[in-house]
Amino acid sequence: MRAMVYRGPYRVRVEEKDVPRIEHPNDAIVRVTLAAICGSDLHLYHGLMPDTRVGTTFGHEFIGVVESVGSSVQSLVPGDRVMVPFNISCGSCFYCARGMLSNCHNVNPNATAVGGIYGYSHTAGGYDGGQAEYVRVPFADVGPTLIPEWMHDEDAVLLTDATATGYFGAQLGEIREGDVVVVFGAGPVGLVAARSAWLMGAGRVIVVDHLDYRLEKARTFAQTETVNFAEHDDVVVHLKRITDHLGADVAIDSVGAEADGNFRQHVTGAKLKLQGGSAVALNWAIDSVRKGATISVMGAYGPIPNSVKFGDAVNKGLTLRMNQCPVKRQWPRLFEHVRNGHLTPRDLVTHRIPLEHIAEGYHIFSSKLDDCLKPLIVPTPA
Repeated sequence: MRAMVYRGPYRVRVEEKDVPRIEHPNDAIVRVTLAAICGSDLHLYHGLMPDTRVGTTFGHEFIGVVESVGSSVQSLVPGDRVMVPFNISCGSCFYCARGMLSNCHNVNPNATAVGGIYGYSHTAGGYDGGQAEYVRVPFADVGPTLIPEWMHDEDAVLLTDATATGYFGAQLGEIREGDVVVVFGAGPVGLVAARSAWLMGAGRVIVVDHLDYRLEKARTFAQTETVNFAEHDDVVVHLKRITDHLGADVAIDSVGAEADGNFRQHVTGAKLKLQGGSAVALNWAIDSVRKGATISVMGAYGPIPNSVKFGDAVNKGLTLRMNQCPVKRQWPRLFEHVRNGHLTPRDLVTHRIPLEHIAEGYHIFSSKLDDCLKPLIVPTPA
């Protein structure tokens, strides 16, 4: 089969790999019909995530058709159209039993640090991802779900991570009616978080970024106010000024490891890899909210320490909430929001790229060329 293959930082290409096979009675093999490149895939592409091995296939957002199933699989049959959450979960461990599907203890040798994720380095279990023609799906009775007949494929693929994660980010903010919510980052996750904040009762939503085309999308997709941090000497002071000098009630960090806006953080985090990414967006969130506020962290950071203003968070009495999104737990409510037109994830799609051209897709997305916001990958026959 044809699959995206990692060859080192900033180097990916399409190669022939063996079609995955059933390795356990609980496995399914899925023929991928649509995948996506996630902003967090760029952390792998840029060489920021430890133990990203040459030969790995990325891709944790994908949908497809079941090709075959193991002897123990009961909920799927060949021919089923399925959407697959980016988390790999056993469904029965201490964490899965409590709905913490992203923290499963049985799917990753490094499970004390992180659960299993498709195509996200050996730190997250070493599973190949869905930027390929076929993918092996472990615990097939737990994760995959049939795609509803009424659902558009592009909505379905974005529900496997970006949409669910953005919605979860707003949930973690514990937004109350009338709250002022600041979202750092106008990528797909941040835009969904901003739109979801309205659904949860926010009275005012402000999105912060430095790319004008993404801020324009925030205004049209999520109907928010916007702030271009590059236009202000100190974005924290500006955010304080426009929120009655108190600060927002809730901040959502949807940027993570590669945040721009602070030279020292960017060089030590994103370039020299001396910390687990640039924490500038998180520090802006800590400094700009009011005392007693809640901060939700959705951005992906590496496993090594970060330079975070923890003392300021303590002294302000902030609540910091964070986790990888337990995707499948969000689906029942998100299905209703999509069906009722409250959320249309496919409005975020800007590029549809054949698998054969995926290297160009990574380059366009990484360099923010052509107003790229969300690229989808369309597998093509060999």
